[in-house]
Amino acid sequence: MPRGSLTIVGTGIKFGSQTTPEARSAIDRADEVLYLLVGSAASKWVKQRNRRAQTLYALYESGRRQGKPRLVIYEEMVEEILRRVRAGVRLCVVFYGHPGVFVYPGHEAVDRARAEGFRATMQPGVSAEDCLFADLGIDPCEGCQSYEATHFLTHPRKFDTSTPLVLWQLSALGCPGVVERPPPRRTLNVLVDYLARFYGRRHPVVLYEASRSGRGGPQIRRITLSALSKEKLNGLPTLFVPPKSPPAPAFRMFDRLKIPRESATALRPASPASRLGGNAPK
Repeated sequence: MPRGSLTIVGTGIKFGSQTTPEARSAIDRADEVLYLLVGSAASKWVKQRNRRAQTLYALYESGRRQGKPRLVIYEEMVEEILRRVRAGVRLCVVFYGHPGVFVYPGHEAVDRARAEGFRATMQPGVSAEDCLFADLGIDPCEGCQSYEATHFLTHPRKFDTSTPLVLWQLSALGCPGVVERPPPRRTLNVLVDYLARFYGRRHPVVLYEASRSGRGGPQIRRITLSALSKEKLNGLPTLFVPPKSPPAPAFRMFDRLKIPRESATALRPASPASRLGGNAPK
């Protein structure tokens, strides 16, 4: 087994306070650290933990100036990671949030490093979805459907209106991976029109963004689906769509499992919409 190794970790959404002890240890003990984070404070925090930390953002910024597709930039990041591992470096790479959620370079670097015989691991971290479950009071035992917003529209699939729906990266709608500017209203209208076919235009939805610091709480805006196209999507909002109605019990399965039918109500999960609280949708 070659000496070089790769460990991929995440800072959580709130760097430091949500960074696991396991991730902190990996950063501290690495020969070198590469990172791609949100905000200068997070970068400074990593550098304080390991003086041999360098950012991957320079590759992104250089590629963007040259007009390179984002996937090409990500491939360059993967190669930069593997170059150091091949040189015998015990490398730790730090990403924002969970390192395996919407992080192409993380998964790809681990796969290629293992294929070349290097030890490569990815550690779990706190993701925006974890924060959403806590802030909106959602228990995934009730079921949860989670998709990148553009992929949800361009690769249609059967989804269940009796189960919560989470759509990520609204700011990149119509242009996957690009979040520098809000999508135009016409693009949001495409999403609204599609969802309205299943939920109706007055169905309540939530625009959610997790807090990235300890100084403020999450941003939670409750609106109707029809109002979504009028929203200014600054930042990195996620769309949460509560169920239209609870799922109906299958009494034949109750009988097969020898569960009393009268317990169907007790086993029925509470609707997430009933727990969202706050102001009524506008």
